[in-house]
Amino acid sequence: MIDQKQVAAIIENDIRPALQGHGGDIELVEVTAEGIVKVRLKGACAGCPGAQMTIKAGVEARLREAIPEVAGVEALDFA
Repeated sequence: MIDQKQVAAIIENDIRPALQGHGGDIELVEVTAEGIVKVRLKGACAGCPGAQMTIKAGVEARLREAIPEVAGVEALDFA
């Protein structure tokens, strides 16, 4: 089982500052028992054409680097 606090810390300390630097933000919604991390992009990231790439190449890559048990990252409806 993935520690949701560890996921939240990586998002807060590593991922969020990078997104905020571009006018966006990210919210951790859920970590499932299957290892799927569900997030919601906000601000400039919500409508960005590159949002899916941000999720896969940025958020998912960073989380998997730190927590190999992460099976994937899914973006929920943008806010």
